[in-house]
Amino acid sequence: MLFFLSREEQGFDRLSPNGISVGLTYEDAGVSIAAGNALVKAIAPLAKSTARPGAAAELGGFGGFFDLKAAGYRDPLLVAANDGVGTKLELAIETGRHEGVGIDLVAMCANDLIVQGAEPLFFLDYFACAKLDSAIAEAVVASIAEGCRQAGCALIGGETAEMPGMYAAGDYDLAGFCVGAVERGDQLTGAAIAPGDIILGLGSSGVHSNGFSLVRRIVEQQGWQLDRPARADPERLLGDALLAPTRIYVRSLLPEVRSGRIIGLAHITGGGLIENIPRVLPDGAHAMIDADAWSLPRLFAQLQAGGRIEPAEMARTFNCGIGMAVMVREEDVAGVTSALGAAGETVHRIGRIEAGPRGCTVRGGLETWSAREIWSVTHLHG
Repeated sequence: MLFFLSREEQGFDRLSPNGISVGLTYEDAGVSIAAGNALVKAIAPLAKSTARPGAAAELGGFGGFFDLKAAGYRDPLLVAANDGVGTKLELAIETGRHEGVGIDLVAMCANDLIVQGAEPLFFLDYFACAKLDSAIAEAVVASIAEGCRQAGCALIGGETAEMPGMYAAGDYDLAGFCVGAVERGDQLTGAAIAPGDIILGLGSSGVHSNGFSLVRRIVEQQGWQLDRPARADPERLLGDALLAPTRIYVRSLLPEVRSGRIIGLAHITGGGLIENIPRVLPDGAHAMIDADAWSLPRLFAQLQAGGRIEPAEMARTFNCGIGMAVMVREEDVAGVTSALGAAGETVHRIGRIEAGPRGCTVRGGLETWSAREIWSVTHLHG
C-alpha cells in the first residue's frame, strides 16, 4: 500500500510508522518550500502597496495580470526592459545593508523605459540565493516595492530561487523586468534631435549601479573601511555613500515627455556619458559635453584619486554626477529647466548638439575633475 507523510508526520527520527527510514526530501538538499511560502505571505502586503490603475498587485498566482484599458491607454506600444544591480550587491552583502538595492533594481529598468517615452506599468523580480534568509529577502523586496512606488509601477510578481551549490553561502543575486507603455506615435526615438539642440543634465544620487567592479577594486587597494566616514563626506559612512540608491527619474520626466518639450533622453549607465548619449542620437548629430558645466561630486573625486583614474576613464565608466541627459530645443530650455527643478531635480546645462558624426565628445579645462591638462574624449558610432 502506498502512503504519503507530511513533514510533521515524519518526525525527527526520520522513520516511517513501520520503522522504515524516510528518504531524502527537498529540504535535505537545501531548499525549503515552507520558507518560500512564508516569504510570499510576508511580502504580499508590500506588493499590494504598489497597486495602480490596471493592476491590483496581488501575489500568489502563476502570473500577473495588467489591464491596459484600465490604465487609460487607447493604442499603446509596449516597451520592456530588464537589468540587475551587478556587483554593488557585494557591498550590500558585506555591509549588511540591503534596504536600497531593490530601488536600484527598479531604477535600472524604469529609467530605461522613460527614455523611450514609456510610462513604467508593472515590474517583476527574480531573487536567487544559496539558502533563503527571510529577513534579507524581505528587506530586499521591501526596497523593490519602494522603487516601484517611486516609479509609479505595480509589483505584480516575482520568483525566489534557492539554489545551493550555485551560489556561495550568504550570496544572492537580483534581476528585474519592467514593462511600460506609450501611445503609438508618442515614443521617443531621438529622430527629432538636430544640431543646435541643448543637452541638460539631471543630477545623480551617487554612483548609481554601474562601475562597482572598479569601485570595489579601489576600496580594496586603498584599504578603505566601509563602516568608517567617507573622506568625501565625513558625515556619512563610506558604505552608505556608495550604496545610495539609484535615482528614479520617471515621475519628474513623464509630464515633460508627454508635453512634447523633451525630444531625447539618455540614461547614463554603464559606459558613462561617452557611450550612452550617442545611443539616442540620429546620424549627423554629435553631442558636445562641457565638463566645466557642473562640479564632479566629492565621492567621485575620492574614487578618482584613490584609483588614479584619468578623466577620460571617469567619463566612460561613471555617471560623474549626471544620471540622465535631456535633449531639448533652445526655446524650451527655460521651461523644461524650471519644471524639472520644481519636480525636485538638479538641472545643469551641460552641452549642445553639433553637426558631425554620431558620437559624443566630453571636454574639460585644466582643473576639471582633477585633470592635469586639457582633455577630450570622443567615441563615434556609425
